[in-house]
Amino acid sequence: MNLYATITVIGRDQSGVIARVTSFLFVQKANIEGLEEKVTRGQFGMTIQASWSANECSVPAIRAGLSDIGRALGMEIKIRFIEPSRRQRFAIMVTRETHCFDAIMAGVRNGQIKADPCVVIANHPDLEPLARKHKLPFVHVPWTDRVKAEKRALHVLEKHEADFVVLARFMKILSPTFVWRYKNKIINIHPSLLPSFPGPSAYRQAYEHGVKIVGVTSHFVSMALDEGPIIAQASFEVRSGMDIKEIITAGQRLESKVLVKAIKLYLTKRLDVYWGTVKEV
Repeated sequence: MNLYATITVIGRDQSGVIARVTSFLFVQKANIEGLEEKVTRGQFGMTIQASWSANECSVPAIRAGLSDIGRALGMEIKIRFIEPSRRQRFAIMVTRETHCFDAIMAGVRNGQIKADPCVVIANHPDLEPLARKHKLPFVHVPWTDRVKAEKRALHVLEKHEADFVVLARFMKILSPTFVWRYKNKIINIHPSLLPSFPGPSAYRQAYEHGVKIVGVTSHFVSMALDEGPIIAQASFEVRSGMDIKEIITAGQRLESKVLVKAIKLYLTKRLDVYWGTVKEV
C-alpha cells in the first residue's frame, strides 16, 4: 500500500529551492509524481505530488526534515498526507447569496456529492443561520484586510482538514499565495461563459451588450481573475423581452447546477490540468 502527499512551498523567490526540497525527498525514497512552480511578483510557489511505499516512509522524519528546510530557507513548507480511500472533506466559502450553498447541501443529502462539507467560511455573517441549520461550523472572516483575512481562513482550512475548497459565490479575490496552497483544489462558479465578462457584474455586462446566449462557468481558481482551468459550462438563450432580473434568476439556477456538476467531476478523480486546460483522464 502506498502513501500519498501534497507538499506546498511558499516564500520569497531564491535560488536552490527546488533542488533542496527534491533532493531531500529523494533521500526519503519518495516518488515525485508531479511538480509545478511559479514566481509571481517575487513570490515563489511550488506544489509537489509525492508517494511512498508504506514500508519506506517515515512520516515523522519527513515532516521534521521539511520543517528544517523551511526554517533554513525562510519559507513555509507544508505537507498533507492523503488517504485515497477516505471520503474527501471540503470547505464552502460564501458571501451573501444562498442558491449555490443550497444546491451543494442538497447534493450532499441526495448522494450526488460523495464528500463531506466540514466548515463554512464567510466574509459576511448573513449565512450563519443557514450553516447552523445544516450543523456546519460557521466562521466569519471580515475581508477588510486581505492578508489577515487569508491567514485566518487558511488556519480554519487546516484546522478542519479541508481537502478542497468550493467558492459558492464567494465575492472576494484570493491572492496567489492562498491559491498555491490549494493548487487545482479551489472550485469557483462564475456567471459568464469565460473568458467573456470577467468580474462580479457579468450578467449586467451581458445584458448591456445584448448577448443572446448567457452562460456560467465552473473553473479551478488560478492567480489571474476568472481565468482558471475550466471544469464545466452551460448556457441558456435570452428570450426577447427578458429583463435583467429574469436573466439573473435564470443564471443563478444554472450556476447551482453547474457548480454541483463540477464538484462531482472533481470527486471522480479523473480530472487533470495540463497546460492550463482541464482534461478527463
